[in-house]
Amino acid sequence: MPLVPTLELLHGAAARRTGVAAFNVIHLETAEAIVAAAEETRLPVILQISQNCVRYHGSLEPIARAALALASDSPAHVAVHLDHAEDEELTRHAIDLGFGSVMFDGSTLPYEENVAATVRVVEYAHANEVSVEGELGEIGGKDGAHAPGVRTDPAEARRFVAETGVDALAVAVGSSHAMTERTARLDLGLIAALRHAVPVPLVLHGSSGVPDETIEAAIRSGITKVNVSTQLNRFFTEAIRAFLADEPGVVDSRRYVREGRAAVATEAARLMTVFDVAARAASGTETARG
Repeated sequence: MPLVPTLELLHGAAARRTGVAAFNVIHLETAEAIVAAAEETRLPVILQISQNCVRYHGSLEPIARAALALASDSPAHVAVHLDHAEDEELTRHAIDLGFGSVMFDGSTLPYEENVAATVRVVEYAHANEVSVEGELGEIGGKDGAHAPGVRTDPAEARRFVAETGVDALAVAVGSSHAMTERTARLDLGLIAALRHAVPVPLVLHGSSGVPDETIEAAIRSGITKVNVSTQLNRFFTEAIRAFLADEPGVVDSRRYVREGRAAVATEAARLMTVFDVAARAASGTETARG
């Protein structure tokens, strides 16, 4: 089906008080796995390509065109999003390629500079019917973005959204990037306060380090878009390690990369079901968690 606008997925999820999975693409195999998970669960998903991913591949266009093709060829509802772009020119390139949304990360800039840069990105994106995710506050693990202890202030968030016109807002509420253990504690009261303070969907970055039950609580408190990268990377790598331990003589990379792709598809499908909180609650299938 045609590429789905990211904002359509976010508004639909916000109305249902459920969460939309936003999974980071590292290479073609992860993109294929994520789309397969969406088709299996019949749940929407957002494919994310970060500035770090672009740097790894050397340019945006090859991996972007692959993700866009997978999304448009799939019967699932799939959006494509540029994640954590600190380069304004990169956001314009993604918009020109046909991305449904871009994230401009000016969180390490002084407030006024963040606003000015974000406004420039919003103006170009909205002129091309593309939505923008902004970031306020810092989310740890990335040289000051999301640093432990830093939190987004609701009053400042309201001002930032009004001044920039962003369509979604990434907030710092206790998560951190690149966590390999799921031990993060979120400030659920702050999430609720932010949801009431701003009229746009809230985004949780660093969700790989957050336990399932805490993510569910965060969605109930007001989070709409849930970003995951490290968790899927871990499953990919562990599956390949296990295969090569059992089959040390294999030299055809397709044989072991296939195992990683399958592991990512399985975990992505599981996470998507976890994030679909409202639907499970309505159907009576949700279970209490200790």
